[in-house]
Amino acid sequence: MLVFISLTSCAKKEVASVDKRPNILFIMSDDHAYQAISAYGSQLIQTPQIDRIAEEGMLFTNACVTNSICAPSRATILTGKHSHINGKIDNRMPFDTTQVTFPQLFQKAGYQTAMFGKLHFGNNPKGVDDFMILPGQGNYINPKFITPKGDTVITGYVTDIITDLTLGWLEKERNKEKPFMLMYLHKAPHRPWWPSPEKFEEFSKKSFPEPKSLFDDYKNRGTAAKTAEMNLYKHMMYSHDSKIRPETLASMQEVFPEVEEQPNGFYGPFGRANEAQKALYNKVLDSINEDFKLHWPDMSPEDKMRWKYQRYMQDYLGTISSVDDNVGRVLDYLETSGLAENTIVVYTSDQGFYLGEHGWFDKRFIYDESFKTPLLIKWPHKIKPGTTNDEMVQNLDFAQTFLEAAGIEAPDDMQGESLMPLLTGDTGSWKRESVYYHYYEYPAVHMVKRHYGIVTKQFKLVHFYYDVDEWELYDRLKDPEEMNNVFEDPAYADIVQELHEKLKELRVKYDDSPELDKKFIEAYQE
Repeated sequence: MLVFISLTSCAKKEVASVDKRPNILFIMSDDHAYQAISAYGSQLIQTPQIDRIAEEGMLFTNACVTNSICAPSRATILTGKHSHINGKIDNRMPFDTTQVTFPQLFQKAGYQTAMFGKLHFGNNPKGVDDFMILPGQGNYINPKFITPKGDTVITGYVTDIITDLTLGWLEKERNKEKPFMLMYLHKAPHRPWWPSPEKFEEFSKKSFPEPKSLFDDYKNRGTAAKTAEMNLYKHMMYSHDSKIRPETLASMQEVFPEVEEQPNGFYGPFGRANEAQKALYNKVLDSINEDFKLHWPDMSPEDKMRWKYQRYMQDYLGTISSVDDNVGRVLDYLETSGLAENTIVVYTSDQGFYLGEHGWFDKRFIYDESFKTPLLIKWPHKIKPGTTNDEMVQNLDFAQTFLEAAGIEAPDDMQGESLMPLLTGDTGSWKRESVYYHYYEYPAVHMVKRHYGIVTKQFKLVHFYYDVDEWELYDRLKDPEEMNNVFEDPAYADIVQELHEKLKELRVKYDDSPELDKKFIEAYQE
């Protein structure tokens, strides 16, 4: 394992460099639901280290994404442009490499730039002086990294290693005469949710409260919700997700419901472990598999749903606990070194995630658990500590926010809005009332239909298209769990008409159109 001696005990406070521009530390996890952060009121887990950012800064309750899927979200963050402009509409279509990214602008403006962790697409990130990134999704156990000097495999747990690399760069590679823009990007808690051996043992003993809509029947919803393939009972895999060994399944006469497995879904990730690591995991795996083999055949469908939910939460939250611990290591280093005073710290996720709400896992939908994302920002002497903000902000806004904070001019073709007025208390300058969303990856894994929509603080209007033509409207204040589509309700007729017009205006504003919808469908079918 990569050994990194704690820097927090020996870091020395630095004399401020001549360049007074703020450092930026951008921390992003993968699929971290806001429901799994205690600063957002989570009943599932305590995240005291991530919460520190909210306590010392601002927490956004309506932060959201433009397209809830991994690589497109990252492309939007880097470019400040919607998916249909930057080219990365889904995980399959290529990113337009002619696009300018905000790290390039920071680098050009004299910032030292670095990236460690998960980028998800490409192997040579533009605009960063130093990088060690995971190939594609990467692995939790003994991960491979792409570096400017070639590929390497590091023994250990990915969340710890990414943090070691980040801290190592801050201590040894950072140019103390320059401000820095550092991207610290976690793989966790992305599927298939392998916690560290210690967290695996700890969280396997816990049980978690169920969401109210765990057994949702999708009444009063459209075709899209009814046909999506991300139900815990029907679609969560036994080996890949719940950690049931293939030989356990083979030894049982029948396992119902039948679920198509990811090829090598268990031994692909687990097989990366060395013998010592496997021994630590096997203690817990033995217990899980024995319990499954003994009880699964006699369980009702409802009990099986509950069993899968608990297994899911144990592993998902176990990976988040490691993220929280490691965020704490980095925050401690900033404090001890004196860097915290002039460093903007951002914590977010590439999108939200379903934690059993509506019976689902994964993301993709415009519904809140997927659409909304955690966003916590601290900036000493600029952001009032303990502030909460409910404005409609998006990952589309990050690039322009960072650029303005650093005094760097943003390109005119970026499509977001700088959050600086909100961060500095000038809320009167913030004019946005609605945001635009567009999801493209269909037909594909999880079978979430293509859709676009407009979202305000109070309402959400959505159009599902491609092989359906359906509209949905949700009253976000009266129906926060989004259980009742009121599009056909006469009481909302005026709202529907108003939002239809505003949606058309947003499509024009962001250069999206029916012609582009058709173009992307045709490209997908080729």
